[in-house]
Amino acid sequence: MQITDTTLEDVKVLRPKVFGDARGFFMETFRDSEFRETVADVTFVQDNHSRSGNGVLRGLHYQIRQPQGKLVRVISGEVFDVAVDIRKSSPEFGRWAGAVLSAENKDMLWVPPGFAHGFYVMSDYAEFVYKCTQYYAPEHERVILWNDPAIGIDWPLSGRGLPLLSPRDEAGVLLKNAEVFS
Repeated sequence: MQITDTTLEDVKVLRPKVFGDARGFFMETFRDSEFRETVADVTFVQDNHSRSGNGVLRGLHYQIRQPQGKLVRVISGEVFDVAVDIRKSSPEFGRWAGAVLSAENKDMLWVPPGFAHGFYVMSDYAEFVYKCTQYYAPEHERVILWNDPAIGIDWPLSGRGLPLLSPRDEAGVLLKNAEVFS
């Protein structure tokens, strides 16, 4: 597994070794011992799978209690994936890192606990799978507005118009008004 730093110290891009021939390919997407040694010493407790259409933006989500670390990847299509540091004590508070994840590049993104997460679908559709370090707890879920100017995420929306949002994501709050981690 090749581990690459992003613009945020704790957020990493992981690229698995892919072995392929005329029949197809094989890759190991996760190995607990290697992940703990090279990325983060965490335990994953839940796997999720979502499918979204072109122009859908999901996020910026986090759980204020039971914070989730997420190891995310795309198995069909392409997304722009984003992590935002919302740990008030962090020197990187309010900063973001983004990466294009696709079925083609097979890259994964590690989004640690204490970060908000979101993604934008750039292909006709995308299937997104991710491992979580805590169980989903809707009563603790919070949403920061995807286009908060204080964060300034450079979403790749050009020529596509505004993204398609859920009512919950449309009602997200600005970072300055959000409940964040200490």
